[in-house]
This record gives sequence, structure tokens and C-alpha cells, in this order.
Amino acid sequence: MKVIGIIPARYASSRFLGKPLVVIRGKSMIQRVYEQARLSKLDEVWVATDDARIYDEIKKCGGNVIMTEEDIPNGSARCRAAFKEIGKGAEAFINIQGDEPFIHPDSINTLISLLRNGNVSIATLIQEEKDEDDIVDPNRVKVVIDKAGKALLFSRSVIPFPRTKPEGLKRYVHLGIYGFKAEILDQLEQLKTSPEEESEQLEQLTWLVNGYDIHTAISPFPSFSIDTQSDLDYVESNWDNIAI
Repeated sequence: MKVIGIIPARYASSRFLGKPLVVIRGKSMIQRVYEQARLSKLDEVWVATDDARIYDEIKKCGGNVIMTEEDIPNGSARCRAAFKEIGKGAEAFINIQGDEPFIHPDSINTLISLLRNGNVSIATLIQEEKDEDDIVDPNRVKVVIDKAGKALLFSRSVIPFPRTKPEGLKRYVHLGIYGFKAEILDQLEQLKTSPEEESEQLEQLTWLVNGYDIHTAISPFPSFSIDTQSDLDYVESNWDNIAI
């Protein structure tokens, strides 16, 4: 099965303008994400952008890049638009976050393996979280899964709510990387945004309430996204502990 990786990249980030092009130890962030993805088992890797500066940056480093419309609402939609143009012969794609320059190639490989299961159309990664600060942080999306690893609920709130503290309870946070089978893309595009998605600003809630299974795998690799200047400063001061 041919699987390609698509990295959506916008210049006009509301929290960190131009962040795909910020330089981290001599390389732009988007170049670092691209190079990490190329170390995985993906058949191809592409950047999907709406900005000529990002387009030129990827071309300069010899990468694959495609221009998409500016008014696309989110990264998943940008990936779907790009896949229609570049996905000939591919049966699935991985949506790789453009602000995670240290993504581990084996995280991507885990999703590729999940998608090769005939029953999986949507796949994503999660991670056990024990840090109380992260558990209550609304920017860290929490997820509850069933015994088969399928997602039951995503929320920015603490789930399950800690009314008691039973032994053996594990809490998971969502890592923002998805895999999709090509056959499901048109169906997802036809879905009307659910009230649950509007409330939490989490697109996967629309998929869940419409009956689509989201299969998860637990990643052993840490995830670190750069969303603000303070995140970038943290990377610079903790390079040896973060870089892979």
C-alpha cells in the first residue's frame, strides 16, 4: 500500500506569525519537519502551503511542495485538498504537523502500520500523560479509548473527571498526527461541523459523532510542538534533551 506524508504549513499563524520559517540551529522549522518525515517509511513526503515563501523554502532544500488555496479552514482540509492533486496511486496519507521539528520517524511508521490494517480508515497517536499540569492544560487534548484502542472521546477538559482516583486509571493525551485512507476523504468533507466540534474546536469530534471510528496507537516518543516564541526559546535552551 502506497502511503504519502503531507505537512500542512501556513505562514499566517495567529500565535506565531511565520513560524514555519523560523530558523532552528541553521535550518527552518519546516525543513526540519520535512527531513524527519523523510526518515520514515513513507513513499513520498510533501509540504502543502498557501504561501510563496514557504513554497520557495522547500524547493530550495530539494523537497516536494504544492500550493493550496489560502481560505482552507484547517490543516486536515489542506492535506485533503493537496492529496487530490498529488495522491495518484496512493491509498492513504499521513497528516504531519508542521510545527513538530523533532517528530520521530517511528511515530509515523506506527501510523503506517495501523493504516495497513484493512479495518482502519482513520488513525492517530496518543501518549500516556502523568504530569498534572499537562492534564489540566486545555491546549493538551485528552482522549479516552476503549479496550480495542478506538477513541471514545476527545476533550480539552480533564477526562475522565477525577471524582475519585481509582487504581490503574491511565490518562492519555492526543498527539496531533493523523492517518487517513483515501477512500474516506470525500465522506469526511461532506460532514457538517458538529456542535461538539464548535464547542471544543476539535475537528475529530465531528467524525466521532457521525459514527466514524478513530483507531489509536500509543507512542513511546515524546512530542514537542513550537507554537510560540517561548516554545522556540525553550528548544534553544534545552536542545540536548529535545533534539533526536
